[in-house]
Amino acid sequence: MSIRHLAFWLAALICLTPFISAPLALVIGFALAAGGLVPAAVQPALLVKRLLAVAIIALGFGVQFDGAVQATADNLGLMLVSVTLTLALALLIARWLRLDYTTAHLIGSGSAICGGSAIAAVGPAMRARADQMAIALACVFALNAVALLVFPIVGRWLGLDSYTFGVWAAIAIHDTSSVVGAAQAYSDDALVTATTVKLARALLIVPLVLLTSLIALRRDPAQGAASGLPGVPLFIIGYLAAIAIATLLPAGAALYEVIFSGGKQLLVLCLFLVGCSITPDRLRAAGPKPMLLAILLWLFISVGSLLWLLHR
Repeated sequence: MSIRHLAFWLAALICLTPFISAPLALVIGFALAAGGLVPAAVQPALLVKRLLAVAIIALGFGVQFDGAVQATADNLGLMLVSVTLTLALALLIARWLRLDYTTAHLIGSGSAICGGSAIAAVGPAMRARADQMAIALACVFALNAVALLVFPIVGRWLGLDSYTFGVWAAIAIHDTSSVVGAAQAYSDDALVTATTVKLARALLIVPLVLLTSLIALRRDPAQGAASGLPGVPLFIIGYLAAIAIATLLPAGAALYEVIFSGGKQLLVLCLFLVGCSITPDRLRAAGPKPMLLAILLWLFISVGSLLWLLHR
């Protein structure tokens, strides 16, 4: 076994222990990627997609149905307003920066809803090129990494309670992995709230892709007609099923706690893999204009949603 393989798999195993937090796992992954210690045969992005689905379903066993419905209903207005304004602002700033529409819409979609998942869903609907999607993903992943480290610090400095922090993380951080990672670093209650609100927000991918397809059809009938439409991600269905089981069969509470704890630890491994997928070359390839757009949108949704939560 080469040093590269040994370093990678040893780090992955360490991230499954309770001694490594989600932010630290992200930093370890990034350090390995920067040092060229991620084996070429390993595909971190693919592993994250699969393992994160399992982790999210496991987290559902720690959520009660009444609490999930209440958290979603209480924050539906904030979700809709933040998504609409972020998408509109993305196009306005893109005009000012003279950035192409496709890249701007991809970054706006990733910022507004669900990071890489939204970009992956919207891209085919508008026939985005591979390089445009790669740039958008690089910008979003870079800011996810910053948010994962910064949000818990800001939340504690402001004295946010767990519920408020959970909602803020779910609205203002792009990717699901970073949302639940930041919330886990804050508290278990924040983790439950953030996961619930984030997955409700992720469902907005469906109308977003429908809208994108209609715009693509208007701009180029041949392009729009070839677009596909997404379904509801299976891990969201699994998450809802886990909530239902935990609520309807309370006798298994001890088992549900074990599954919930396992999901949290698997989440740490996911953040390690996210870090492994962020390389310096990938960040440099994004260029200044797309990154500036992503930063401005991130600041808008972060500050705006925080002010909404503090003054409602």
